[in-house]
Amino acid sequence: MNPTLAQRADPADARLERSPDGTLLVSLVGNWKLSGDLPSADGVRKEIESGSKIKRLAFDATGLLDWESGLLTFLVGVIQFCQPKGIDVDRSGLPDGANRLIDLATAVAERAGARREATRVPLLARIGNAAVKAWSGITETLSFIGEMVVAFLRMFVGKSRFRWSELWTTMQEVGAEALPIVLLINFLVGLILAFMGSIQLVMFGAQIFVADLVAIAMLRAMGAIMTGIIMAGRTGASFAARIGTMQVNEEIDAMKTTGISPMDFLVLPRMLALCLMMPLLTLYADLFGILGGLVVGVTMLDLGVYEYYHETAQAMTFTSLFVGLFMSLVFGVLIALAGCLRGMQCGRSAQAVGQATTSAVVTSIVSLIIATSIIMVACQLLGI
Repeated sequence: MNPTLAQRADPADARLERSPDGTLLVSLVGNWKLSGDLPSADGVRKEIESGSKIKRLAFDATGLLDWESGLLTFLVGVIQFCQPKGIDVDRSGLPDGANRLIDLATAVAERAGARREATRVPLLARIGNAAVKAWSGITETLSFIGEMVVAFLRMFVGKSRFRWSELWTTMQEVGAEALPIVLLINFLVGLILAFMGSIQLVMFGAQIFVADLVAIAMLRAMGAIMTGIIMAGRTGASFAARIGTMQVNEEIDAMKTTGISPMDFLVLPRMLALCLMMPLLTLYADLFGILGGLVVGVTMLDLGVYEYYHETAQAMTFTSLFVGLFMSLVFGVLIALAGCLRGMQCGRSAQAVGQATTSAVVTSIVSLIIATSIIMVACQLLGI
């Protein structure tokens, strides 16, 4: 006969029968397979609590066919319910294999304190822990910056173990390979700036000044900011993930053991590569942002290409260009610093690598916004 049909013909059941002497007999019949519907131990519990005093519980497995772990779950639940009530459990009617598994399951009691209990931390304790954690983060950051400065000084005097091949490879990764996404995003940003500006300028018949708006915005801030955000999500996260994975694999510990400085070997090439590539990427970002504004000016505002170019050239100044390039250089330092720092602070698990990557991106973007605010205020105070 087909096993499936046999299971349907003999479903699992637990039949209860009371005796005058206070014994409850549980007769197990049918196929106790996980693929079928298994009885719950609640029926036995309700029978015990229903009325007359039950002093003894016994099992009869003569009608039991095939069984799996579902039977053990049922039996253990019944036995654990009976023990606190002082009910004697007679397991002699159960199969030998089921008895051995029950003994194994109940041999070791739960260790005290093994189960985590929810505890409420007082407010002052939480504030203190947060303050200690913040101070520890500040000291680690300052220590990392100091080690970075020392590594730069060693490089300038020729005493660092610095690999130029690593620098060229990293420059290609953070520069040439990032060029397509940087150009696309900044082209769209220039297009959006021109479109949003034209909505107001057309009302006054001054749509030609869309060229001034896009050129100044891209050169002074938007080109560097958008490029910095892209590199924070792309390159900063990559730095943190790579160094964090090396931390998990204990490769950094091996470097220290052999006398190789991780700052010289890992951090320094990445810092230099990003600082050198960020101004170049920003130049390309400015160019394509202006081209995005040109597309809107020519297709939507009926401006001529030469007319738009002439107005853009008049609006562009070397001061605006240098402000944007200086900002991009600062962004390169911050992104590389955040990515490498979080990678070096990574824990010893796969989850820690993900947390370090996320922290690197968040730290980089927050640092970019703060640095932008400081530079803009400084330029305003200096009249630049």
